[in-house]
Amino acid sequence: MIDERGRRRVIATMTAAVVIMVAYWALWFGARSVVASDTTKAYNAFENAFPLADAWLTVALLGAIRSLQRRSSRSLFWLLTGGGAGVYLFCMDVLYDVEHGIWWKNGGGAIEFGINVITLVFSVGLLRWAWSNRRSLLTDG
Repeated sequence: MIDERGRRRVIATMTAAVVIMVAYWALWFGARSVVASDTTKAYNAFENAFPLADAWLTVALLGAIRSLQRRSSRSLFWLLTGGGAGVYLFCMDVLYDVEHGIWWKNGGGAIEFGINVITLVFSVGLLRWAWSNRRSLLTDG
């Protein structure tokens, strides 16, 4: 049996992640200087490659939220999909940031580093919670 408080906490965390992602992309396309860590053409091209992948992550998180609310056995699929997508995005982002020294360039680099850490902690936490509760998720959602 899944602890109800834990279920609500995971739903709230995923909801916050979706809101943050939507806000980030709204700022990226509407007020880029607020969230951009660099101004080079290569950095902009790299970031512009992420909306589709982040949209998939958002779909996975929304699927997990909805299926957890409904106590559906599909929630395990969506939780593992969302956690895996987050780890993948973390790896892509960190490799670029390290190769191009983004973290150390300016204040935006520190924000980028924070985003990377939060993405990893969130994604691994989601995977860990889902896997730890897999039997209950498959039986009672």
